[in-house]
Amino acid sequence: MTQFNFDNSYARLPDRFFARVTPQPAPAPRLLAFNAALAAELGISEGPSEEMTDIFAGNHLPIGAEPIAQAYAGHQFGGFVPQLGDGRAILLGEVVTDRGRFDIQLKGAGRTPFSRGGDGRAWLGPVLREYVLSEAMTALGIPSTRALAAVATGEDILREDLRPGAVLTRVAQSHIRVGTFQYFAARDDQEALRILLDHVIARHYPQAQNAEDVLIAMRDAQARLVAQWMGVGFIHGVMNTDNMTISGETIDYGPAAFMDRYDPEQVFSAIDQYGRYAYANQPNIAVWNIAQFATALLPLAGADREAAITRFTQIVQGFADRFDAEWHAILGRKLGLGADHPAAGEMGLAFLYHLARRGGDFTRAFRALCDGGTAALDAELGTRDDTALREWGARWAAETTPDTRAQMQEANPLRIPRNHQVEAMITAALTGDLSKFERLNAALAAPFAPDPAFAEYGAAPLAGEEVTRTFCGT
Repeated sequence: MTQFNFDNSYARLPDRFFARVTPQPAPAPRLLAFNAALAAELGISEGPSEEMTDIFAGNHLPIGAEPIAQAYAGHQFGGFVPQLGDGRAILLGEVVTDRGRFDIQLKGAGRTPFSRGGDGRAWLGPVLREYVLSEAMTALGIPSTRALAAVATGEDILREDLRPGAVLTRVAQSHIRVGTFQYFAARDDQEALRILLDHVIARHYPQAQNAEDVLIAMRDAQARLVAQWMGVGFIHGVMNTDNMTISGETIDYGPAAFMDRYDPEQVFSAIDQYGRYAYANQPNIAVWNIAQFATALLPLAGADREAAITRFTQIVQGFADRFDAEWHAILGRKLGLGADHPAAGEMGLAFLYHLARRGGDFTRAFRALCDGGTAALDAELGTRDDTALREWGARWAAETTPDTRAQMQEANPLRIPRNHQVEAMITAALTGDLSKFERLNAALAAPFAPDPAFAEYGAAPLAGEEVTRTFCGT
């Protein structure tokens, strides 16, 4: 019998924090993927089984599960929606391990009171996309939700057309969002805000004493996270406040993508028509979201509201310095200068300027410099008389050593989940062929290590392979 060490602290909060729901059974569940390594970390020692498939499909509740759909609000593309909530996700419970507490959530397991007319289901493409991207992000060393399993439901669901249904089992430190606080702030429910803050302090920031401390910790976690995203060319695509976790994990990979050719104004998401969530605008959106978090926390900041506004404003404005420090440290490591090099930011931003000017591939250009220096970079970008880049390269060579350049290999991946490879994997899976999915996961499991067996996953897309638009998939 599959055992989960459940202790469901969120389900013990007042009823207005969630709705108690039951997953809708899948007619013919079939296990597509099972993350055995993650299962072991969660204390799930059994291998794949019929019972486990039924659990991950929502057909069977394990002992100790208390399925709920969490309530939250959120700013979506800048417009506030006072009630969103888990419309197609059901939290089975929280597993306690020696590494901490983790949510086990089914995504695509049917309607909830927050579905807003939707069917609560997911189709195969977005489930496999999130599985690949979230596990790849983890392998890159960036905080993220995880993928424990993917199950085909055996039924078709209607989107633009009929598509095969699937359920993703998602794991996270928690699914509490900025929008969770906004939900109660919008209702002037100060009691619920206090309860939620105490829960977050106990679960994520035990060193914090009050709302101000949590705001600082959250600001710093998000500054670090967004800098890490940008260091691998990642574009989230839908940085709404309901998609910003209090834990500092990356969540919701619907239209997310990694850049091929470097362009700071790159936008992939088809619903981001005005570039709000473009690559280079992600720090600005992060601080905007944190300002909304600060606003939601204000009722907990003491009786002197004006003094609290002043303090919170200073904390929010401190994001710029925190982000710059994190971003420049990442650029320093990527260039072999070291995180603390005084010119890391200047030289890193100059390199990105030249990369944009030359239309270079983000991942491959950094890795070429890492593996073969300026000669390899010239070969990657296409040799031409580029005085400015040559002068930059001479300075870089003078500021680095063979030892520091070797360290660059730990900061510059060879392989990322490139859009065309993800799309090819989904296309194959729709025909019943999971080999591309399995091979892509294997290639991305150790993204920094050279491996001739996975050489094709380090290649840039050929003409006609570039994916210019991604879709939420809901």
